[in-house]
Amino acid sequence: MVENPASFLDTIGTVLISVLFGPWWGSLTGLLTNAVMGVTTEPSAVFFGLVNVAIAIVTGIIARKFDFKKWYVALSTGFLLSIIAPLIGTPIAVALFGGLNGSGMDLVVLWARSAGESIFASTFISRITGNFVDKILTCLMIMFLLNRIPGVKKIYTQKKDSNHAA
Repeated sequence: MVENPASFLDTIGTVLISVLFGPWWGSLTGLLTNAVMGVTTEPSAVFFGLVNVAIAIVTGIIARKFDFKKWYVALSTGFLLSIIAPLIGTPIAVALFGGLNGSGMDLVVLWARSAGESIFASTFISRITGNFVDKILTCLMIMFLLNRIPGVKKIYTQKKDSNHAA
């Protein structure tokens, strides 16, 4: 498997379910994703479930209040998530791995450490740079699905209409 260090797209399911069905179903999706990943591929993924819950809550609330089919809503949400995810994930990564995670982004951590930054700041810098691309791209992909895939578009439109009726 080829991994692009700046784009993981690991939250695409959480974001999609949060947009379509709300923050609580998105949170459950995120927690289950991390639990399955923890059992099947990477045991430490379980600890990062909190990040997915935060992503689900923020995305679900935004999708209820604004039209996620608009590019600027998706872009703004991605930008917000790119800050929130590393704010929560950085302390976890520092506690578990000393800030390193075995990816190409470790070079950013090591570079920042050699420049005199703290382990927290170095890890945060590496995580926010990767998340900036990843979360914005994820949200724009979901916006594209909402606009282009008839079944997804129908579910979103029905949910949106029922939220406004209440």
